Amino acid sequence: MSYLNFDKTLMINLEQSLNKEMLRTNQSGAYHCTTIVGCNTRKQHGLLVIPIPELDDNSHVLLSSLDETVIQHGAPFNLGLHRYTGNTFSPNGHKYIREYDCERVPTTTFRVGGVILKKEKIFITGENRILIRYTLVDAHSRTTLQFRPFLAFRDANDLCVENNVARRDYEEIHNGIATCMYDGYPTLYMQLSHKPEFVFDPHWYKNIEYPKDQERGIPYTEDLYVPGYFQLDIKKGESIIFSAGIEPVNTRSLAKMYEDEIKPRTPRTSFYNCMKNSAKQFYITNADGHYLLAGYPWFKIRARDELIALPGCTLSVHHLPDFEAIMDTASRALMDWMDHGKIDKHLRGIDQPDILLWAAWNIQRYAHDQNNDKARERYGNLLVRALDFIMSGEHPNLKVDLNGLVTSDGTRTPISWMNSTNPDGTPLIPRTGYLVEFNALWYNALMQAQELFADSEEHADELAQWKSITDKMNTSFVETFLNEHGYLYDYVTGSYTDLSVRPNMIIAAGMDYSPLNRHQRKSVLDVVTRELLTPKGLRTLSPNSYGYNPWYLGNPQERQRAYYTGSARPWLMEFYSKAYIRVFGINSISFIERMMIGFEDEMKEGCIGSLSELYDGNPPFIGRGAVSFAANVGCILRVLRLFKNLHIIDK
Repeated sequence: MSYLNFDKTLMINLEQSLNKEMLRTNQSGAYHCTTIVGCNTRKQHGLLVIPIPELDDNSHVLLSSLDETVIQHGAPFNLGLHRYTGNTFSPNGHKYIREYDCERVPTTTFRVGGVILKKEKIFITGENRILIRYTLVDAHSRTTLQFRPFLAFRDANDLCVENNVARRDYEEIHNGIATCMYDGYPTLYMQLSHKPEFVFDPHWYKNIEYPKDQERGIPYTEDLYVPGYFQLDIKKGESIIFSAGIEPVNTRSLAKMYEDEIKPRTPRTSFYNCMKNSAKQFYITNADGHYLLAGYPWFKIRARDELIALPGCTLSVHHLPDFEAIMDTASRALMDWMDHGKIDKHLRGIDQPDILLWAAWNIQRYAHDQNNDKARERYGNLLVRALDFIMSGEHPNLKVDLNGLVTSDGTRTPISWMNSTNPDGTPLIPRTGYLVEFNALWYNALMQAQELFADSEEHADELAQWKSITDKMNTSFVETFLNEHGYLYDYVTGSYTDLSVRPNMIIAAGMDYSPLNRHQRKSVLDVVTRELLTPKGLRTLSPNSYGYNPWYLGNPQERQRAYYTGSARPWLMEFYSKAYIRVFGINSISFIERMMIGFEDEMKEGCIGSLSELYDGNPPFIGRGAVSFAANVGCILRVLRLFKNLHIIDK
């Protein structure tokens, strides 16, 4: 039995199986995502979903799904599954599933009478191509397979309806066909490793429903076009590979292509291996550089999410070259912005006030993984420039006050990761003035710079400035944020102090360098543990604070209002764990190990092998939002690395 294995009992229970999703990517922006029974439940689901830069910067569903039919003795058995109007499922192919395994590649085993058919899917790295290998494990008589492609050719956030504009023409190519439904889209090449017969039998399959979109209060019904079907015989023990991509392929090479792609894969045989594989799926390489996608299936590349996720998604899984490639791209973008005001077209939100501070934190993580000399040589110029950019007042929305603290204006637009908005674009949580995590990151960055350049005569003046500011902050931070109840105000502006108990204070307690002493860290940790800690991360608001709502449900407006009112975020556990270690040392091992159990349980829930964007703040802590979120995966990998290091020290 593999780590990610689901038997017949679960698979035929749609109430359970439709809530379990799978994701595969090509590390260049394309992905395949659906449920483990193959029934799409979101408009973003699809067999081949790719970016099309010539159109826009969104993802587009070309091939929504592929229905397989097994024919024996003239009797067809359709293995597909779709939901139609009236909560009607057809053609109910899930009832033939005997097992689903996702240890190495997503593998579904079907049994139809005496036929046992195995289906395996794999994405080709760096190429917009998915391969599906069908192996006839057993059969007692002649067996024929049919494949019906359901085409969408639409933005992943839109829906398709039957229309007269869609082109029905196709071109026969080697072992398949090439077709394109609309101008501006690339041609889709569908080919097989064995020569099939293609039967042109065009139909629109109407009123296909996506229940996850229905739950979210957004449009959820569409029509999909099926141009016909491929048909061919298959022998016992034989494998046939189906390929879908935007370039033709030499069909004789498909078997080797499949085997070459599968060889380097790390089997998902443990919690750590699942997280490691999930981390790699966020890597994006394009003509402009290397990035981390914020999450699937609808997020784009976002500067803050990338920098929070980066150390965990790379250094914690021993992928140093990937960290350097992604951080080097980010460094160039940050330098271009500071020196020339140029906004990177991929790295969104690069001008937000805390981005340079998160970049400094990444340099610190790199220094800890490697050494100070290497960090100074590779990223020292970026760190010095970033601190000078802030201290000199060049940053448009991050200013240094006389007390050493940094202040930002968040009254008109969101400036922190808590960025939910009203319909007019103003922030629902108007965090403004002194933000607790901004100042924690600022203090940590200044102290890290002092560590890296401690013996540098060239930077003697800067060292004096940095030290002067941190000396002030040792007093002003505590005086400004620490209250009589033992926790930190979330933000302070003028005479107003926000009393809401929120998790941003744990970043101050969990930084390598903190203006809080051990006693103060423990005080903050105690409040966070008592009011915010859940098995799935830290709540965004305490149940004892006004406006607490742990359920991220309803229509888009309701979910926007509930985004930061109590739902839990796994990524904050990195800073919670660091704070816990700072306070309790080696005695933290058993507690951190118990905390990870809640996340390991998620490997078979939601998007299997990954972590959702957020979780309800109350039991049963159901995953919501994006099915796979980079910051959560990266930071839990950081906790696992911390846990491993503690074990080594303990021994």
